[in-house]
Amino acid sequence: MGETRVTEKFQITIPKDVRETIGLKPGEVLLVEPTGEEELTVKRFRVVKDPLRILVGKRKFRRHVPIEELEKEVEGE
Repeated sequence: MGETRVTEKFQITIPKDVRETIGLKPGEVLLVEPTGEEELTVKRFRVVKDPLRILVGKRKFRRHVPIEELEKEVEGE
């Protein structure tokens, strides 16, 4: 693992070997948290291309449900 410096604007560069090891791409979001007085943890949030597929799964739906039918179900009719 490489070393890096904090700039005057409190920015750091993630060393190339670290970026390549984890496949980090420009624009990805990282969370920086203190884990002690002299330690930081950097966590990566991967972008999910199709979040609905993760929430619903790969199940195919057999029919389209009109919004009116959904509203009736919610209202308890």
